[in-house]
Amino acid sequence: MEKNRRLFAILPLFLCLFCVTITLTYSQQKFSSLIGTNPVSSVNSTSTLTVPYIVWGGEAALFYANGGLQTKPGSIMAQQGLTLKLVPGDDFVGQVKNYLGGRTPFLRGTFRMLGQASEVIGRNPKTKAVVFGQMTWSAGDHFVARSNIKRISDLRGKKIAIQTGGPHVGMLYDMLRTARLSKSDIDLVWLDDLTGASGPAETFRKDPTVAGCFVITPDMIGLTGGYDNTGTGAEGTVNDARVVVSTATLSRSIADVYACRKDFYDSNKSTVEKFFAGYLKGVEAVIQLKKSYEKSGSQEYMKLLQMIQDIYGPEIIPTLEEDAHGLIADCTYVGQPGNVSFFNDQTNVVTGFSGFNKSAIDMATSWGFAEKRYNLLPSDLNFSSSRFTSLLSNTVKMPVQRKRFKKETVRAEVESFNEEDVLDEKTLVSFTIQFKPNQEKFSQIEYKEEFDRVVELAAKYGNAAVAIKGHTDPSKTLMTLVKTGIKRNIIKRTGQRGNYKYFMDGKSIRLENTEKLIKLIQQKKFESGTEIESPYQVMRAGLELSEQRAEAVKNAIVNYARQRNVRLESDQIVPIGMGIKEPVIAKPTNPEQASENRRVEFALVKVSAETVAEADFDF
Repeated sequence: MEKNRRLFAILPLFLCLFCVTITLTYSQQKFSSLIGTNPVSSVNSTSTLTVPYIVWGGEAALFYANGGLQTKPGSIMAQQGLTLKLVPGDDFVGQVKNYLGGRTPFLRGTFRMLGQASEVIGRNPKTKAVVFGQMTWSAGDHFVARSNIKRISDLRGKKIAIQTGGPHVGMLYDMLRTARLSKSDIDLVWLDDLTGASGPAETFRKDPTVAGCFVITPDMIGLTGGYDNTGTGAEGTVNDARVVVSTATLSRSIADVYACRKDFYDSNKSTVEKFFAGYLKGVEAVIQLKKSYEKSGSQEYMKLLQMIQDIYGPEIIPTLEEDAHGLIADCTYVGQPGNVSFFNDQTNVVTGFSGFNKSAIDMATSWGFAEKRYNLLPSDLNFSSSRFTSLLSNTVKMPVQRKRFKKETVRAEVESFNEEDVLDEKTLVSFTIQFKPNQEKFSQIEYKEEFDRVVELAAKYGNAAVAIKGHTDPSKTLMTLVKTGIKRNIIKRTGQRGNYKYFMDGKSIRLENTEKLIKLIQQKKFESGTEIESPYQVMRAGLELSEQRAEAVKNAIVNYARQRNVRLESDQIVPIGMGIKEPVIAKPTNPEQASENRRVEFALVKVSAETVAEADFDF
């Protein structure tokens, strides 16, 4: 069982975990009000660097590289000529206070956590944050909801529980953008704690008016029984509770990063470079140890798990092979290639530094964490320098995008969802574009907004597929069905124009019942071989046309991204012909109604882990 113990609590970690204080709030505060008056002081030491750590699997690489909380002789960090003192940083407000006061030059958080503090740290030129390294992506944070929320768009008007200022705030922001919703469209219950008796999970459990909650993996399992399960009420689960969105799918939402005071960075760039190179070397070591452990066992990896338990304590990490190992398994390291991609890839406009910086500051100002925009700064570390390439085994010189999806596997899975009529159940959000009769080309100018939306969805939901569902109008199929059916005396018709009733084998049939009519047509009961056009032929032609339109839209989007030098993996996009299967209006009575059926629908679809290619680093 994978467990995520990420704890960015505003309250100290002790209070968070043991729930000494239970506080419920209904609005978040400006970050400056949480900090209070904290004068800026120079960094008080450059010989021994104080580095904050949090309860998260990405820290395993730091612990290993440093040999523990104090730099161990012979460790990776010692070989880099560094002396580090690692200190708890789960109280992010406390982290920022130490950062402003010069007790540490570093901040350790998610990118959107830094964004929430952007105004406080950005006012003084000395303390502007230089983001110098990405550690991991989260794969173990979840939005759990009751049965009244099946898609992200269903959040409108619902009451949602979330920790104030924690890592899930950015995840919620991304989800609302996905559905084109705003914060005012939902009713947020802000909580001081991430977990425990005053956290979102227990609030969701105790209050049936709370429709959903943002939780870490142990709480998700407690509510649902497991990632792919639905709670039944047994064994402490909540009836009908299920995972709607996870960072296993929304895999480019929570980015864990290091940042440094600008005054320290400008004067000690070499030290910062040595530190992060040492961290990345620790990443490579942890990945190899984890592989060995999972293959045949590893004593050295077990020593690392023991170190993690010793640092965090048995209250947080009760077991080694479940909790400590699960902590590592819940995060995805990016390594040196991921940092080259994050900072240097100009095509990575959504999930690279520039995209995250914009979204972080947008969120901070629009949601009330900050009044003014203060951008975070990108570092100018050369990840292709000998500092990194001579130390590390897995490096790239230029930004690259690895192939993430197994083309045939993801296509086959999405197509199977369609054939088994479960595609809607797997869909997180959908939207449509209309087209004209016989339209074959899709203008990048006319559909720019929709194309941009697809590019953003594909980037943020890095482990989801974007299905392009082509639909055709059923009018011609229905007319051919009626014509051939009456001609062959299979269908009887009574009544007057505009109020016809149809019968087959003495039983009423409704032209609005698309599913039943498709089954009748597929049985070829209306085929004699003499008709120029039969219902089956017309329906098949409509299906082929819908497939062609879906493929044409995919090609238009891929070309759109290519022309704008924007990253997009074409294999993530799967065109599907729906034909007349899902009409908006099953029996159109005028051209306007018929036009509503001629459409292409974009569906963001959850797919299995098997569709994604395995790799040491995720970038």
